[in-house]
Amino acid sequence: MFNTYLCKTRGEHGMRMKNANQVESFYIAIILYKSSSDKPDYQPLYQESFVLIKATSLEEAKAKALNYGNNETVSYISENGETITWSLQQVVDVNSLLYDDFNSSEDIVDLYARHFRNYDAYQSFEPLLSKEQL
Repeated sequence: MFNTYLCKTRGEHGMRMKNANQVESFYIAIILYKSSSDKPDYQPLYQESFVLIKATSLEEAKAKALNYGNNETVSYISENGETITWSLQQVVDVNSLLYDDFNSSEDIVDLYARHFRNYDAYQSFEPLLSKEQL
């Protein structure tokens, strides 16, 4: 059977055609990683990553996010000689972009928004707000 691939690049609606029946859209995933160490008094550090994913459905995007997060596990020896391991803690969210019709010539593009009620709690875990050194 003949499988037609349409190489439609960033079109009017910011979508790509994978084949005649599958339209790809962009999704954003929030992926949480955790560091661990062989040092007994090590304090874990967490990293929140925002990843852009191209997929034909939300379900496919979620599967890609989980696979990506699992494949990002890495270990290394720090300058202090301890083994540090970064691993997937959780895929927090996967959702479509706010606007899927952007192009690379735009200076600013809204990709994702989230809401919360407790600013003090947010500030307590976000080191950049308090200018804390990591």
